[in-house]
Amino acid sequence: MPSQRVFALPRQQSLLLPAVINPFVQDTKLSKTTILKCVLQGIVLVPLRAILISLVLMVTWPVAVIITFKHPLKGAVAPMTGWRRLMCQSVMATLGRAYYFCMGFRVVVKGKQVSSSEAPILAVAPHSTFFDGIVCIVAGLPSTVSRMENLATPIFGRFVRCLQPVLVSRKDPDSRKNTIQEIDSRAKSGGRWPQVLIFPEGTCTNRSCLITFKQGAFIPGVPVQPVLLRYPNKLDTVTWTWQGFSSRTLLLLTLCQLYTTVEIEFLPPHVPTEDERRSPALLASRVRDIMAQALGVPVTDHTYEDCRLMISAGELTLPMEAGLVEFTKISRKLNLKWDNVRKELDGFAAMASSCKGGRITIKEFAGFLKLPVSPALEELFALFDRNGDGTIDFREYVIGVTILCRPANTEDVLRMAFRLFDTDEDQKITREEFTALLRSALGVSDINMVKLFKEIDADSSGFITFSEFQAFATTHPEYAKLFTTYLELQRYQAIQEARPGDLELSGQVSSGESREESTSDKKDD
Repeated sequence: MPSQRVFALPRQQSLLLPAVINPFVQDTKLSKTTILKCVLQGIVLVPLRAILISLVLMVTWPVAVIITFKHPLKGAVAPMTGWRRLMCQSVMATLGRAYYFCMGFRVVVKGKQVSSSEAPILAVAPHSTFFDGIVCIVAGLPSTVSRMENLATPIFGRFVRCLQPVLVSRKDPDSRKNTIQEIDSRAKSGGRWPQVLIFPEGTCTNRSCLITFKQGAFIPGVPVQPVLLRYPNKLDTVTWTWQGFSSRTLLLLTLCQLYTTVEIEFLPPHVPTEDERRSPALLASRVRDIMAQALGVPVTDHTYEDCRLMISAGELTLPMEAGLVEFTKISRKLNLKWDNVRKELDGFAAMASSCKGGRITIKEFAGFLKLPVSPALEELFALFDRNGDGTIDFREYVIGVTILCRPANTEDVLRMAFRLFDTDEDQKITREEFTALLRSALGVSDINMVKLFKEIDADSSGFITFSEFQAFATTHPEYAKLFTTYLELQRYQAIQEARPGDLELSGQVSSGESREESTSDKKDD
């Protein structure tokens, strides 16, 4: 074999590791002094505020019952008018402000809210806590998107009904389509309906960045007024996300504070361009950029799917951060589905179970593949290791398996690899043929090859047929790449001899990389 090695593929910037910190963790640290202060203040403030909140709720519930009495939520629903709307905008809004005042909130409003005819959609971000409902009070009780189950909540269910929400049902398979249609209908009602208020991030973060905006609020293609939320307090007692304090702890800590400041800023409405009207993703991205610039925070392609992967990683005893792969970005570029990425997490966990921090070194990678560390394996590992730090995390593993391994699993390529092993051309590979080629070409020892041969030889016949070889390569893409490395090395050497110079790896891997490059220029990246 020639001593020259295949050059590692260049790392594409858009698929390097994200520079943004984990947006789904709340890491407030409570010192002993802070805890003592909360306890001393809470002895007085918590009982007092509990009494005041109860009194407000005792008034709020009957008022909400009167407003919603015999007013339908389903079917041909019309916007509230007359005395109902007046009571919502005056009495209920006042009671809502009193509710938050009793909890100790000091509200600072900046900017000017425009009318429903000027901007039918209010896009609120960042969404970081259950206290964010205060923006509905300040905005004059616009319509919201709410789960059907929320209507059954005592007291608060009646309050939600006053908002005439766009209802989402988990049990209805057409719920998503109906929700989008209802938002579109209300947004294009010419001001008949109140504004629709939406938290486009779709989940709570720690406000360190703005994650991907869901497109539902932007499908109508109408003007959108961005609304910013800030909690400029010395002690963060409000952030409620996937890792951190529970809702009860946060509520108790907030009630123990003398006051909690929340800033609500209405930015000028964004009127979509013609291109943005045609592309909800483009409009969502543009509005997010405007809001991020005003907040002074970065944007990231993390989404709710990353939360789900993060929780799954925790269930597999991996660090929860291992599941943060910026799902939207890699799914757009590599055409991945969530279920497939979730399955890959299981494979990664099998390798990383003995590792600390959820990162895999080349020795652990080799151990999982039951192979020694060889030049060919080092080459494969280098292609996975996209940031060149000597380890692989789950994000790099997903990208590597997708663009480096699976393109090699075509039948033609596998047949070529099979023929390389089948030296006597009898349509089957003996253990001697299998180990001889890998030992001489790829530096794999005979001892390790025994275990691998037995795994591929599914029927224990003592030889490998093409169907067994193909089945194993399809279900174990890491091996498929290793099997075809010899083909690529031969092709590379032939090119070098014909045209010397620094050439990149050609063949299947190059096609995988070009596939990555071809989708990298999308405007919604």
